Amino acid sequence: MTAPRLRFSNVKKSFGATKALRGVTFEASAGEIHAIVGENGAGKSTLMNVLAGAIAPDGGEVEIDGVAHRPSGPLAAREAGVAMVHQELSLCPHLTVAENIFLGMEPSRFGVVDRQAMIAGAEKALSEVMPEGAAEGHETGLHAQAIVGELPPSARQLVEIARALAHPSCKVLVLDEPTSSLSARESLRLFEGMKRLAGRGLTVLFISHFLEEVLSVADRYTVLRDGESVGSGETASVTVESLVEKMAGRRGEEVYPARAERAVGEVVLSLANVAGAVRPKEATLELRRGEILGLFGLVGSGRTELLRAVFGLDPVVRGEVRVGAYQGPSSPGQRLSQGVGLLSEDRAGEGVALSLSIADNVTMSAAGRLVRYGLLWPAAQLREASRWVDRLGIKTRSPEAEVGSLSGGNQQKVALGRLLSRDVDVLLLDEPTRGIDVTSKAQIYRLLSELAGKGKAILMVSSYLPELLGVCDRLAIMSRGALGPLREVAGLREEDVLREATGA
Repeated sequence: MTAPRLRFSNVKKSFGATKALRGVTFEASAGEIHAIVGENGAGKSTLMNVLAGAIAPDGGEVEIDGVAHRPSGPLAAREAGVAMVHQELSLCPHLTVAENIFLGMEPSRFGVVDRQAMIAGAEKALSEVMPEGAAEGHETGLHAQAIVGELPPSARQLVEIARALAHPSCKVLVLDEPTSSLSARESLRLFEGMKRLAGRGLTVLFISHFLEEVLSVADRYTVLRDGESVGSGETASVTVESLVEKMAGRRGEEVYPARAERAVGEVVLSLANVAGAVRPKEATLELRRGEILGLFGLVGSGRTELLRAVFGLDPVVRGEVRVGAYQGPSSPGQRLSQGVGLLSEDRAGEGVALSLSIADNVTMSAAGRLVRYGLLWPAAQLREASRWVDRLGIKTRSPEAEVGSLSGGNQQKVALGRLLSRDVDVLLLDEPTRGIDVTSKAQIYRLLSELAGKGKAILMVSSYLPELLGVCDRLAIMSRGALGPLREVAGLREEDVLREATGA
């Protein structure tokens, strides 16, 4: 019998009193796509950091091709054949795509960096994640000589994956939520690339909260719960419902809340022929109290740019934005004072301050309410933060813990908690459930429904169409920068929405 490419045997890791890994055991073969699933805080990221050499385990063994894997650091793990693409990307925005892909392993000739070889190697690595070739990459702005900082999040994700594949010794590729910033079309392309890589003998570890993706692309799966492996097997033998039950240790709840009749009030946000510097090209809509509006479109269609223009982060060059009685352009600070809040899709860059505590992050936008005699009272700050830690189910030892110590999904909850702590009337949500497990998603969906029931107005962007159809009252589709009309969600079919979004 052929030995497995990768084996974990009773791997354990603690951080003080917190037992992040209590004993994880499973194996994956060469040429296999193996999914790692579990709720936020289940230990997925800690386990992958052990594999990638970022942290050392307290006990247990890891083997690659039958050889003990005890890397002294990330570089040693990379030399051993492990490449990891984190959910939060680590690219240099001022460098080109090619320079990022070969950073630290630049090809040289006569002691000088061989830029032509580097560009050719980068294009080859990009072709692994863009099977339709370099021509399409140039159309979308993603090519070897593009500046990474000028690319959208979806393109940066592909650069990070291409960088992992460029290392000649790569045997095990770890993808942590790789589709969280990709459109449906880009995700399908990535899955095709994953299957090709597995076909060449690579072992792909795939971490995703989109369980439909897991069942469609992975060969086998392992479920982690509370730091332990609680189940492994063939994906062909399980359903989404059974995976949820294994992840939660209980029967899965209905993901989307039952639609409740809500009193729809006055218009609180209206856009009339709004255009940005590049996108959107034209957007008109009305958002009322008590309703949840969804915006769907392919990545690059202008969805994010529309929310940023409304909030005052990007300029409005034409048209009119009206918030209640306020008309015309405003700064983000003015929008907040007008009762408008934005949850950015760029969690690491704009969503949270990783070096600050949960309490500091959650109360950052609402600190004025916690000030007495000119001082911010820590006790009041902790009470407010604890309220949202409990309500959003943020897994942490304390509200005083650094946000950077949390899993990606829990960081997303902190970003949402800050917006809710401000108690704004209009919530602009850009990918609000990015990186959040299915149980937490259901919790967030119920919370949004409750907020709308209390008169809040919600404008929600998501790349996950079932989410929009399950949560929103009305939906508008963006295509090539233009916003289509709002339509009732009832009766809309996924295939029709996708057809319109792609211009078909």
